[in-house]
Amino acid sequence: MQSSWHNPFQSMPGLKGLSDSFPQGLPQGLSEGLTPEEIDAWNRQLKVIGEQYQGLMQDLLARMAPSDAADSIYSDMRQSFEAGAKALMQNPTLLWETQSRLLQDQWLLWQQGMRRMAGEQVDPIITPAKTDRRFKDEAWTHDPQYMAIMQQYLLFSQMVDELVASLSGLDDIQKRNLTFYARQLVSAMAPTNFITTNPEVMRRTLETQGENLVEGLARLREDLANSAEGINVRMTDRSAFGVGDNIAVTPGAVVYENELIQLIQYTPTTEKVFKTPLLMVPPWINKYYILDLREDNSMVKWLVEQGHTVFLISWRNPGPEQRDITWADYMQLGPINAMDAIEQACGEKSVNLLSYCVGGTLAASTVAYLTSTRRGRKIKSVTYMATLQDFRDPGDIGVFLNEQVVEGIEKSMQLKGYLDGRSMAYSFNLLRENDLFWSFYINNYLKGETPAAFDLLYWNTDGTNLPAGTHAWYLRHMYLENRLVEPNGIELDGVKIDLRKVSTPSYFVSTKEDHIAKWNSTYYGALLPKGQVTFVLGGSGHIAGIVNPPHKNKYGYWTNDELPDTHEAWLESATPHEGSWWPHWQSWMTQHGYADNDKMVPARHPGSGELTIIEPAPGRYVKVTIPEIVGEIPAFS
Repeated sequence: MQSSWHNPFQSMPGLKGLSDSFPQGLPQGLSEGLTPEEIDAWNRQLKVIGEQYQGLMQDLLARMAPSDAADSIYSDMRQSFEAGAKALMQNPTLLWETQSRLLQDQWLLWQQGMRRMAGEQVDPIITPAKTDRRFKDEAWTHDPQYMAIMQQYLLFSQMVDELVASLSGLDDIQKRNLTFYARQLVSAMAPTNFITTNPEVMRRTLETQGENLVEGLARLREDLANSAEGINVRMTDRSAFGVGDNIAVTPGAVVYENELIQLIQYTPTTEKVFKTPLLMVPPWINKYYILDLREDNSMVKWLVEQGHTVFLISWRNPGPEQRDITWADYMQLGPINAMDAIEQACGEKSVNLLSYCVGGTLAASTVAYLTSTRRGRKIKSVTYMATLQDFRDPGDIGVFLNEQVVEGIEKSMQLKGYLDGRSMAYSFNLLRENDLFWSFYINNYLKGETPAAFDLLYWNTDGTNLPAGTHAWYLRHMYLENRLVEPNGIELDGVKIDLRKVSTPSYFVSTKEDHIAKWNSTYYGALLPKGQVTFVLGGSGHIAGIVNPPHKNKYGYWTNDELPDTHEAWLESATPHEGSWWPHWQSWMTQHGYADNDKMVPARHPGSGELTIIEPAPGRYVKVTIPEIVGEIPAFS
């Protein structure tokens, strides 16, 4: 351990210790009806609980320090702020002007408070954005003290945003990193994250006589025990769900398995099916059942109902023994072995591929590999859902993926043999910190509430590890060097691949609000193949925009028969449509994926071909959890 290591998160109020937020007395309005003795007793009790929390947060900081990956991120954060400070020193007028505006606003805020105390009705100087759900409680607009606290915070937040946006002398990457890290700090300083500056928490504390804080402390200890780095906050009531019980329940069977995958064949629900089977290649960064969550939003179930013979890859949750598995191994043991198994099950030499996220990046590699080895006809069509092939703009996740940070991640993975999936989940949650971290922090640990049962969040917390040999290669070759888009830039099993040689009909669907696979990057992947390409843009984000059943009639999508050189030009001339993109894809498939679409065949059932049933779906692999792999007792169930 490096004795000189300093954790910059120690300065973040949310992690520094909750006791720092306690004032000398209860806020005005919450102390009404209490005697001075009761108020004094409450303050003593809150102080004790705050000290307990501070001790716990110090334990958290000790858990965070230091690892190669974390140390690299903290170093990168420090460098980002140093670059910002240097740019600011070169433009002192900007700092003076920004601070002057803040002082003027503070003066107006003080005058507003005086006028309100005099009984005058005064409009607020600044209000939260409509999408900001942190200040929805009525106290923020009716209680003078809380209103002042909120406005002070919003003015400060506005100042930081304007200051960072106005800095010159920073390149695009430096500006992105500084904007991200500054946002993290400002979000952590929100008054909603502290006990006595959050009116909902204070009311709850008074109502329960502090029991909410005691329950929150216990829950936080459990969650810390089930975290790798930072806090993997509990997002849902995990006891309400079970894989194979009430999620991932579309009937089917595992008909093939190897050391990396189980192949599920789903039971047909139509008498006739399309002749060419459909192979689904999901991501392995999370588990496949996001595509088969519940009956009313299961893409797998819908595909079966449309007459597809659906096969799906269920990836193994890797541990140390899979450390040397490579990207080429994922290709060979994944889709290529699966296609061979499907030929045994159905007698069909070709398949249609339907891929998602990093599974789509692997599918693109596979199609290009088969093309280069003159086996491209094994795939009749390929669909990419929210898939990056061109990594020119990875979004905020790129903050964690520069050379320095990747080297730190590589060193950490060399020790364990894998990247703990909980670390990945924590990083992804910080991309939308207020929605995916601080809101749960407040509800779980300050209010002491039990999370509601929500299937999507159950899936989100049921993570997977990433083998060192695959993940390090992926980060470096894709995110850092963007080599997949280069002709012969990637070599797999001795074969150089080129996406520009692919003539397989391709369907790309991205989502407008995706913060993981941004559509302004995924679009440029659609410009690579030489074969027929259709690009569709759905509404909403990375999950909701893809898993969008037609019966819900939500979000909408855009189409364009042309593929201009830029994504802006594509959207400018695109046609909007209501509802889900799924029926549009089904129509495209009947034209491109099923040349024999009028030649339907009798439905194929699992086990009816040369492959026998190994076990019922969803199989064993998907049920393996991270704590089981790393030898921990799950902190909650």
